[in-house]
Parts: sequence; structure tokens; C-alpha cells
Amino acid sequence: MSGTMYLVGTPIGNLGDITQRQLEILGSVDFIAAEDTRVTRGLLTHFDLHTPLVSYHEHSPESVVSRITERLLNGESCAVVTDAGMPCISDPGAVLVSRAIGLQIPMQVVPGPSAVISALAVSGQDTGRFTFEGFLSVNKKQRHAHLESLRREPRTMVFYEAPHKLVNTLSDMLAAFGDRSVTLCRELTKLHEEVWKTTLAEALAHYEVHAPRGEFVLVLAGAPAEESAGTPDLREVAAIARARVAGGERASDVCRELAAETGIPKRTLYAAVLDD
Repeated sequence: MSGTMYLVGTPIGNLGDITQRQLEILGSVDFIAAEDTRVTRGLLTHFDLHTPLVSYHEHSPESVVSRITERLLNGESCAVVTDAGMPCISDPGAVLVSRAIGLQIPMQVVPGPSAVISALAVSGQDTGRFTFEGFLSVNKKQRHAHLESLRREPRTMVFYEAPHKLVNTLSDMLAAFGDRSVTLCRELTKLHEEVWKTTLAEALAHYEVHAPRGEFVLVLAGAPAEESAGTPDLREVAAIARARVAGGERASDVCRELAAETGIPKRTLYAAVLDD
């Protein structure tokens, strides 16, 4: 009989945010698949837990995935954790979940803090509808295509960003979206937590002078109604398609879906994507 795979959230900064259930699972499973074993070992040590760790991250080979699932199929239990927050959200744990579903391995989620939801809650932006966009690509062409695909997005958008890339990201966002409202959430739940609701232009001017420090979550206002209205043209739809393909989706599947949504012939859209 297969063991159970637990998807366990961990604190995003303040260790006091851990839950009793998380501690019980982390202390009782046979092993923990951790993004960075050094980070997770520090967490376990703080709470006097001694569960064995295995390394599992975005560069892990297929053999690591196979070994983890093999152990589960042989009856062992496993907790999957990321360095901070919920695993599988912009995280390689999603591969393990997909594999476990295919192998019919039982899974349970043990929820915990999430930087996305925490930032939204404190942002002061519209939280009725939102889209999570994760990290922008370091590739300039892909980054610009991603932002262009969101130019008419009416929902609030949430991005992750590292301090050394923040100025370039703010500059690119200002060029793509104009001077919109944005909330910058820095070091959430940590000692130097800061939440600043401002505009893209003001944020860019500030951080061009003051070097950013700490990890950021950017909560960006969606397009005003007059910008989001209307049918996007072929160039805009092709940009959306290219951004999704760059994220790992199949070009033919993306073009078929967008063709159905926009009325643009799939063949025309596919040609525009390949003609980039």
C-alpha cells in the first residue's frame, strides 16, 4: 500500500507562524523532500525535529523524482516543503504532485503561510480578482512579451521579485503599463517588513536612489476599464501566446485555446507566434 505525500507549508519569515499540524507531520513522516536541505534543517533544528531529508529542487534529475515516488509506492510517507511558504506554487514540487496523481499516490495538503495571499491582504489593492504571475524571466525578450501579454489585464497582478532585479522590473512595468498603482511588500513577517502603496514611477525613482534590500512581492493594479475593453489584435494575442509557450506550454495547445477565445484563426495565430 502506498504511503502518503504531504504538501506542507512553512513560515515565510516568522517561525512563530508554524502550526501544530505542520510540526506533527514534519516530525512523523519517514522523510522530507526539501528545496534546500540547509534551510529546512535549520527549521527542524529550531523545533527539535530530526526527520531525514532528501534534496529536491528545480535542477534535480529525473532519478530523484523516481526515487521519491518509489519510496512512496513502497509505503513510506513524505513531506514536501519549499524554503518558505507553500510548496508547488512557482516551485518544482508541482512536478511531484503531477507524478503522484498519475501513480495514484495519496496526498494531503497541510496549509501554511503564502507570500501571495499575505501580500494581497495587506496591499490595499482590489482583491476581488487577481492573477499570480510569479517571477518575470531574466531573458529580456521573454520578460517584455510577458508584460505585453498583461497590458490589458483587468485583474490585480501579483509578482515575485529579487532585490537586484527590482529596478529593471519597475522600469519595464512602467514602460508596459504606464504609471499605475503598485504595492511593494518587502520581507513579509520578518523583522524589517515593509508595505508601501505607491505608483510605479514613484517606486522606480525611490529605488534608483536607495538600493533595494530583501525579497519583494509586487501587487500591481489591473488595467483601467477603458484600457481593458475591446478585442485584442493579433499582435497582442500572439504576445500572450508566446509568453505562455515560454512558460512551458505547447504552442499548438495555446493557439487552439486562444483562437477559440478571440475568434482569430488558429493557423493565423500560430504563424504569428512562430514569426516572432
